[in-house]
Amino acid sequence: MSAQIITLDDLYEFKTQLLEDIRTILNNQKDITTKKWLKSAEVRKLLNISPGTLQTLRINGTLPYTKIGGTMYYNLNDIEKLLNKNKQKVT
Repeated sequence: MSAQIITLDDLYEFKTQLLEDIRTILNNQKDITTKKWLKSAEVRKLLNISPGTLQTLRINGTLPYTKIGGTMYYNLNDIEKLLNKNKQKVT
């Protein structure tokens, strides 16, 4: 295996890229949680659930939604209520 030399410039470039990536991730999270209405893909990403699970939550009335055209919207407050309602207490 050959040895590689890492310079200060390499470390600076790595740091710059890492900070940029972190900012991007934080901005994406901020955009999702500051909206009042979220689309299905945003809800799935926020809750880390599959499209089928989201459909089940809609069908059984667990998560209310509004449909305009072919797009479904979910109120962020309803999602927060659902999470708080199902919060498990640590004993």
